[in-house]
Amino acid sequence: PGSTSPGHGLRALRRTTGGRRGSTGLTGQDANGVPLRRSKRGWMWNQFFLLEEYTGTDMQYVGKLHSDADRGDGSVRYVLTGDGAGTVFKIDEKSGDIHATKRLDREEKAYYILYAKAVNRFTNQALEGQSEFIIKIHDINDNEPKFTKDPYMARVPEMSDIGASVIQVTATDADDATYGNSARVVYSILEGQPYFSVDPETGLIKTALPGMDREVKENYQVVIQAKDMAGQMGGLSGTTTVSITLSDVNDNPPRFTKTLYDFRVPESLEPGSVVGVVRALDADIGENAEMDYRIIGSDGPGVFDIATNRSTQDGVIVLRKPLDFEKKHQFGLRLQVENVHLNPRFFSMGPFRDEASVKITVEDVDEPPVFERPSYIMEVKEDAAKNTVIGAVSASDLDDKRSPIRYTIDWRTDMDRVFNIHSGNGSVYVLRELDREENAWHNISVMATEFNNPQQISRVPVFIRVLDVNDNAPAFAANYETFVCENAKANQVGRIQTIGATDPDEPLAGHRFFFRVAPEAAGKANFSVHDNKDNTAWILTQRNGYNSLQKSVYHVPVVISDGDFPMQSSTNTLTVRVCSCDREGNMKLCNAEALTARAGLSTGALVAILLCVIILLMIVVLFAALRRQRKKEPLIVSKEDVRDNVVSYNDEGGGEEDTQAFDIGTLRNPEAIEESKQRRDILPETFYPPLRRPAPPPTYDNNGDVRDFISQRLQDNDGDPTAPPYDSLATYAYEGNGSVAESLSSLESVTTEGDQDYNYLSEWGPRFKKLADMYGGEDSGGES
Repeated sequence: PGSTSPGHGLRALRRTTGGRRGSTGLTGQDANGVPLRRSKRGWMWNQFFLLEEYTGTDMQYVGKLHSDADRGDGSVRYVLTGDGAGTVFKIDEKSGDIHATKRLDREEKAYYILYAKAVNRFTNQALEGQSEFIIKIHDINDNEPKFTKDPYMARVPEMSDIGASVIQVTATDADDATYGNSARVVYSILEGQPYFSVDPETGLIKTALPGMDREVKENYQVVIQAKDMAGQMGGLSGTTTVSITLSDVNDNPPRFTKTLYDFRVPESLEPGSVVGVVRALDADIGENAEMDYRIIGSDGPGVFDIATNRSTQDGVIVLRKPLDFEKKHQFGLRLQVENVHLNPRFFSMGPFRDEASVKITVEDVDEPPVFERPSYIMEVKEDAAKNTVIGAVSASDLDDKRSPIRYTIDWRTDMDRVFNIHSGNGSVYVLRELDREENAWHNISVMATEFNNPQQISRVPVFIRVLDVNDNAPAFAANYETFVCENAKANQVGRIQTIGATDPDEPLAGHRFFFRVAPEAAGKANFSVHDNKDNTAWILTQRNGYNSLQKSVYHVPVVISDGDFPMQSSTNTLTVRVCSCDREGNMKLCNAEALTARAGLSTGALVAILLCVIILLMIVVLFAALRRQRKKEPLIVSKEDVRDNVVSYNDEGGGEEDTQAFDIGTLRNPEAIEESKQRRDILPETFYPPLRRPAPPPTYDNNGDVRDFISQRLQDNDGDPTAPPYDSLATYAYEGNGSVAESLSSLESVTTEGDQDYNYLSEWGPRFKKLADMYGGEDSGGES
């Protein structure tokens, strides 16, 4: 029997026996003497309990509902609603028994909330108010523990101490953790001893063996088991794999692969080139294997250097200075290698460095000759004679073979062949005359070639300075030209007050010029020269008054001498013109040549300007003539442009007049043809009636018929007002009588026997000339 909740008449009857809500009994007294009462726990009236995973054949009984209003007469009907009502749970309407219709899983749903009421079967009136009931599913151990990952990946540094944490694994159990030990998981290690251990409560994996070396073994596979029921027998279990990798630490020093390295290099090896590669090995990996190389000892300081190739961790020996087999055949180096990232924890294991020796042998190479100097400077006077030796160059072969040297000049640097060199001793001598004023310096290149190996060549620049010799006379510094006034006084300075001189020579002490009038003109000179002692001179008048009508131009010979040795002098002519001046000495009027000079134009310049003007006028005239000739278009431009007027006739005779239907001018200017214009080669019928004279009766004399035919045709053309104003070709062919060959326009068809009489030509000659003059006039512009 169950208990009835106050205020409810509907009771839940359980399979287990329950008492009333509770009873109390005396259990003693407390410290104050108050009696203590122990309360007996009562059953909750509205709860049912049901085991999950029921495997019986019948429906599982859950419990019974009973109302106080049920008298057992079948008038009460029990109704169940809520979670799973009618599907998962069914109620007997008469008895109130509740059964589960299927197998339940707590992990799927832990409890169900249902509502029950009792109604009158006949009136359907509620006998009890609706009550809420909870059906809880009791858990059983039907789920094994499951790990959150499989596999786990973990890393732990090598050489770790015992108990170093590696990774924590976690397994979960779907069973009810609040009911029994079904969800209580215990961890254990199945594989991985003796290197690792696991905490049974937390699943934390730790190292169990000291000194695990990655270089010995790097990867470990550990199998962990999780078992419920607190590890007791009958519990369910699950496993996972943990892959543990030992991470590297710098616990190994680098070691050279050799204690002695031997390299051989030619002496011609360029600085910056690789001499050789050394290698050191380190059992560590990554940054723990990074190393640095350095030279700690060398018998050639600064000749070699070493650097680390970061991709291969090799040491690369590099040449820093040129090698010379003749000076040193062999070098010795002492190298050291050391880790970059050091771990103080392992210093006790010893120094993390290593040392090795390197021997570098220099091999001899046949090298070009070597000059004693990088360049040579020589001097020679410009008046030196041919074959004069001006200096010498010297080169030698430093190789062991000591080949003889042959000297030559690179003629590309001495195109004029001014110098030459002795092939045996390197003496440079003059081959041609020199002129310092033309070329003060000569830059040539001398080549030294090994006699035994001509391919070995070296060059050296030679700079030759040509020294000055006083071999040029001074001359006027400019083209001096001045004038003197007619009213000039004696000892008066000319228009150009000073004159100077120039000399291409360059004496060491500088120029010193002396001016004087030439001795041959000193006695009758009209002018004098005053030397100012500063390389200039004045021109002075020697008398009073000059007359331009008597003499308009004076030529004053001036002798200029230099002060060098040997002294050089020259006579220069100064032109002085006589002009009329005002009182202040300003020129007013001078002769034509003086005016030209004054204006800055010489006679030659005026002639050139005049020629240019004439040429321009000729071009203008020629251009006008060409334009005028272009406007006139001749009838026949060339002989090849004559077009024959060929007319075909199917009958005999009577076709001459048809030739006028062809206008040869139309071929000249086709663009001028318009349909609205009249033809120019025939007379329009609307304005001029055709002139047609009856033909005379035929005669049969030798010349009469031809004469009459030509006369008639000539009159027709003379009287034709539409005749073109240009040359035309009129056909006067006459068809004779009795033509056997039926030929057109044959003069010889008149007779078939004897010679033809051409006397009519002499009679009609003047008429032909008149016709030619009329049609070959000025307007035609062409041939008659």
